[in-house]
Amino acid sequence: MNVIAPVSSIMSTDLLTVKADDNLNAVKDIFEKHRIHHIPVVIGKHIVGIISYSDFSHYVRGVDGYEEKYIKERRLLQTKAADIMTEGLAKLEPEDRIDVAVNIFKENRFHALPVVSDGELVGIVTTHDIIKLLADEKILDEYYRSTNSVR
Repeated sequence: MNVIAPVSSIMSTDLLTVKADDNLNAVKDIFEKHRIHHIPVVIGKHIVGIISYSDFSHYVRGVDGYEEKYIKERRLLQTKAADIMTEGLAKLEPEDRIDVAVNIFKENRFHALPVVSDGELVGIVTTHDIIKLLADEKILDEYYRSTNSVR
């Protein structure tokens, strides 16, 4: 893995976001329809927070772990994304190196890092992106070794 490559080379740019004042039904819909684990919360093009699937699930379960279905549905309609998002995020810039992201992941309990340019959200890098890069590299290395040893 080329850890000095910029994070822009591995970040996701086709982002699904919610607005800070969207209710949690919008968040629920994204998590149910797409295979993602982090949703950036934005005001305009500026990221103000992030909601992880874990945080969302914990909130929906409620304090006692049991609520009637209609109460859960009402909570989803009445609660805004801003109410449960994580704020004070570490952020990267597109030209930051992959090793910077790896070190932030290693030192913190983050699993996603927003990438911003001129204050605007342009991408996101996740631990999954790093793992995928490592796995793809290992597969390519094994392929090249096997094809070179056959000759």
